[in-house]
Amino acid sequence: MSIDSCPYLNTSTILDPIQLVIYIPTFILGFTLNSFALWIFCCSMKKCTEASIYLVNLAILDFFLVMSLPIKIHFSQDKIKVSSHLCGFLQSLYFTNMYGSIYTIMFISLDRYIAILHPFWTRVLRSPKKTIIICVTIWVFVWSVSLFTFFNKQKSENGKCFHNMSDNIWSPNLIIPLEMFGFVIPMTIILYCSIQIIRTLRVPISSSVESEESKAVIVRIIICNLVVFVICFGFTHIGIFLQFLARRQIISDCTVRKHISIFLQVALCISNINCCLDALCYYFSVKEFRAKLKYKPSVTQVENVNTYV
Repeated sequence: MSIDSCPYLNTSTILDPIQLVIYIPTFILGFTLNSFALWIFCCSMKKCTEASIYLVNLAILDFFLVMSLPIKIHFSQDKIKVSSHLCGFLQSLYFTNMYGSIYTIMFISLDRYIAILHPFWTRVLRSPKKTIIICVTIWVFVWSVSLFTFFNKQKSENGKCFHNMSDNIWSPNLIIPLEMFGFVIPMTIILYCSIQIIRTLRVPISSSVESEESKAVIVRIIICNLVVFVICFGFTHIGIFLQFLARRQIISDCTVRKHISIFLQVALCISNINCCLDALCYYFSVKEFRAKLKYKPSVTQVENVNTYV
């Protein structure tokens, strides 16, 4: 039984209009862009590369996340009563796509890091077959964790799904690993890889203007990807941590807890915009890897890069 001293925090009057304003354009734009991206990758690309496999996997995850938004809007309403098992499955579907995207972006950063900073390792660490295995592992891992977390632990309170999850979900044994393995560790890896790549590419080694311009394009894209990731997923996990503190009674003021609940739901809305921003980056990501081929690091620079890491 919940030890919550606050009454049921009904935030629907604030959140429902916000969700509609954000989710409807996100659904329309995300569906269009990701459908087009999948069509390009599946029908137009002649060669299957590590980068294209990761981007196809990311497009599929983003497409499923977009398709789950109408379901989330429908079952988030107060008047819709949902069984705990159905609610747990719907939440598993939603968060599987979100964390699948986070891990795919992390491996894209690692793949880019190896390709640019350690080109001599590529034959050992990179191949289309290994990339497919990694993508399948991501799907199995996030589905297993999501189903275990939400399907077995959720007991829908007040019959409302997504907004008022039970105290079982907010256990330290679940939230702390979720924060660490779902965001902190992937964010650390992405940040490290991005910084090392930027530092490497900013070192001039060629008098070719074309090569230097290609490197500048890669740096801009990496910075944009990093900013998008932090904005879309950083606020969400800050909100999850604050909600965890509220549900564990560490934050007890009812007004503050209501604001935290609103902040978390708005942050989740913002995180869903990532599926549109990812699609906009698909074209530039492919262009980035093509431009990278023009940049051939010398043995001397590779040795210098090894001193960074």
